[in-house]
Amino acid sequence: MAGLGGTSTGEIDAPIDEVWATLTKIETIDDWQDGIVGAEPLERDADGEVALAKITADVKVKELSVVTRFSRQAPTKLSWKVEKGDVKKLDGSWTLEDLGDGRTRATYEIEVDPGRMLAMLVRGPVEEKIRQRLVSTRPAELAAQVAKERG
Repeated sequence: MAGLGGTSTGEIDAPIDEVWATLTKIETIDDWQDGIVGAEPLERDADGEVALAKITADVKVKELSVVTRFSRQAPTKLSWKVEKGDVKKLDGSWTLEDLGDGRTRATYEIEVDPGRMLAMLVRGPVEEKIRQRLVSTRPAELAAQVAKERG
């Protein structure tokens, strides 16, 4: 297996600042990202934003935990990189683009190398289901959460 990952894009009916505010609440991502079952802040930056967090995910074949470092380029890019945990590599980002008229384009990118042991469990149809869960649905999940927060 070459790795689980990919890119997906969606448009959100909300201004970029509102999307950014939802996206960067790391401690609540388990409320709206399918498969994430916990987000525990471990370290905050000078602005009080979560810089390091323990993220726990249920990937159906196993529950995984990773310690993830976040970096921000407000209000257009949130990136992360796993520092340690149950996968060999998990790097990703959200890139936001202001489309004007209160609309935002959100692009989600992720690159995952589950490592040899987990890769043996994740093959064939299971691999595609995990890829769908990790990549394809993320922009729609973000849009739904932004809409929920907007009331």
